[in-house]
Amino acid sequence: DVKSMQQLAAMVEEEIAAILKPCESNIEIKHQDRPHVVLMVGVNGSGKTTTTAKLAYHYKQQGKLVMLAAADTFRAAAIDQLRVWAQRCDIPLIAQSPGADSAAIVYDAMASAEAKGMDVVIADTAGRLHTDKNLIEELQKIKRVAAKQNANAPDETILVVDGTSGQNARKQVAEFHKSLGINGLIVTKLDGSAKGGILVAIAKQTAMPIRYIGVGEALADLHSFNAEEYAAAMMQT
Repeated sequence: DVKSMQQLAAMVEEEIAAILKPCESNIEIKHQDRPHVVLMVGVNGSGKTTTTAKLAYHYKQQGKLVMLAAADTFRAAAIDQLRVWAQRCDIPLIAQSPGADSAAIVYDAMASAEAKGMDVVIADTAGRLHTDKNLIEELQKIKRVAAKQNANAPDETILVVDGTSGQNARKQVAEFHKSLGINGLIVTKLDGSAKGGILVAIAKQTAMPIRYIGVGEALADLHSFNAEEYAAAMMQT
């Protein structure tokens, strides 16, 4: 009957929320003496460059001084895209021409941000497949070079995952984490919550912190992840 179906739905919703609850976790900007460095990684098509801009906008709205670094030098379009976002948000950007050394760009951005007393540096990076050895080596080099500038940098290595990519998302989380030691996720393209069941699978697999979720195209469409709200939305679809 209807009542028992409602009770069952409520139980399932509660169970989903309980699985997702350990993953609730925003990024805390802890450092006063130097910029907090966030490295954005992910495969092509995950929405990484747009999400980088949204995260920068999010911090600017909180009153933080933010600098962007266009370290995806593999694609000219990614540099152009980030430049457009940076101009739209009035956020300074460190960029060079395609093919430049991505690690040097991150290093320059960190040095510039520190000299200017900025709070946060967010670096977009090249996105190819998580199985691409050259990409992983490039990202590892960025991390090593950042650590030379400051031993604790990058403070965050965030994997941007397409919420509609199903089981492939689980593989990406496992592979990127093994190679780079990611410490948080931003899950994009969750405008239709039914697609986002993959979050439950990822949460069961790793309990990786979900920093934010992307729910649309606009700059403000990056939301803090709330397990109860998300579970309720999943059950409504």
